[in-house]
Order: sequence, then structure tokens, then C-alpha cells
Amino acid sequence: MKTLSRFFPMAVVALFLTLFLTSCEAIGDIFAAGAYTGIIGVIVVIAIIIWVVSKLFGGGRSS
Repeated sequence: MKTLSRFFPMAVVALFLTLFLTSCEAIGDIFAAGAYTGIIGVIVVIAIIIWVVSKLFGGGRSS
């Protein structure tokens, strides 16, 4: 019974998405989320690279 109570909400969501979303709509949402995640990831990586380079070449040292 405990397994059923864990499985049931996920099954209801999956059934809802299957019935009310077209496949093109679902794929479009997945790619939109992926695009935003990719943009944020690139910005974070560039910020880390800038931080590392500034630490390597003496950024923030007082003379």
C-alpha cells in the first residue's frame, strides 16, 4: 500500500501530461528549459574563469 501511495501522484501527473499536452508542445518546453539552463551555465563558467585568471595574475593584491 505504501508503494502505491508513492507511485500514484507520479502516475496522475504522467497521465495528465500524456492526455493534455501534444508531443510538440512538450518537446518545445523541454528545449526552452534546456536553452535557459545552457545560457546560465555559460555565464557561470565565464565568471569562474574570470575569477581564476584574476587570482592568478594578482587581482586584488595591495602593493
